Amino acid sequence: MCLAVPMKVLEVEENVARVDIGGAGKTIRLDIIDKRPEVGDYVIVHAGFAINVLDEKEAEITLGYFKELFAHDSEAH
Repeated sequence: MCLAVPMKVLEVEENVARVDIGGAGKTIRLDIIDKRPEVGDYVIVHAGFAINVLDEKEAEITLGYFKELFAHDSEAH
């Protein structure tokens, strides 16, 4: 199963961006996204590529779901 995850853009240089999710940084590609993100934007990332710019409120809601899911998963172990 694959997931696309919202990540916050920290830096943009040419077709590469540095993004963050929960304090973990990652470098991603911007080759296939339709709207170039700016620093502070959230993007949906799948397989190392930004695929869509996401509204900040929508990103925060989605990230909240992930936190809730992981909290329940850790309680099961």
